[in-house]
Amino acid sequence: MTGGKVAIQTAHGVVPRDHVVQFYERDDELISSVANFLVEGLLAGEAAIVVATPAHTAAFESALTAAGVDVGAARARGALASADAERTLSGTLVDGWPDPEAFKSGVGHLVRRAAESGRRVRIYGEMVALLWDSGQVAEAIELEGLWNEIGRELPFSLYCAYQAQSVVDDVQAASFRHVCHLHSAVVGDPATNTSTKAAAVVARAEDARSFRCDPRSSGLARRFVADRLNAWGRQAFVDDASIVVAELATNAVVHARSEFIVSLSFHRDTVRVSVRDASSALPAMKDPTPHSISGRGLVLVSAVTQRWGTELLADGKVVWAELIDD
Repeated sequence: MTGGKVAIQTAHGVVPRDHVVQFYERDDELISSVANFLVEGLLAGEAAIVVATPAHTAAFESALTAAGVDVGAARARGALASADAERTLSGTLVDGWPDPEAFKSGVGHLVRRAAESGRRVRIYGEMVALLWDSGQVAEAIELEGLWNEIGRELPFSLYCAYQAQSVVDDVQAASFRHVCHLHSAVVGDPATNTSTKAAAVVARAEDARSFRCDPRSSGLARRFVADRLNAWGRQAFVDDASIVVAELATNAVVHARSEFIVSLSFHRDTVRVSVRDASSALPAMKDPTPHSISGRGLVLVSAVTQRWGTELLADGKVVWAELIDD
């Protein structure tokens, strides 16, 4: 559910099929960012859907009113709709697990109704956050994947948010990074805020960019990785990381035939490059002959990295590779 946009640092500038996530410490941070996201869409003639707790919905509507949006009129013309997150989530779960058909009939109906007039649609949702906060981490990740699946059928931009204190547990670090991989952008610049443990965790996965299914995207992905590593002062990784991302990006375009997300992180002495695409087909290492003109991609990846692997998702896969500074 990505649309070729650069990872953004505010709620502005999203395009259809962007899937944005914010990690916030205070409610006022959340209200401000989400209100900007909603106001921008409503003033541009788009439709907006809020799936939140009653308290957050009321706060968003107050912020919209302060920004000059006539909330009542927007509701009357079908440009603004809201749903209770807990109630909507309850209708999505079957035996405690997110059910694809229930999700499509519930959430999908909301989206289709908002899009009936041909308007672009923006959605803010916190059902995943409710699951995560209740300790249902696997269920939250599954629900994020269902959002991406329905996003392949309906063009909308999605904004979700988690409380920072709920995702900083070291035990959940891998799941947290998995959540980041499911998004096209992370709102804010947590890396500049070193006062909290959440900032350090988010920094590992915050640099990401989505790319179109286009042969030129491999070169753009190389440039993105090189630029970020240079900015971090990790020039020693640039050549090898560029090789890795070029090969994985090419595989996403040629074999998965899908848009893809490149995520880049640096932690201590390790750089991690990952590419998420929409295919569940696992990459296979080949043994090319000297005269083969293809089939060397994963051989190169294996040669320049310490380890690499694949994580299957509900709507595709992530192929990752790690480079370690000796």
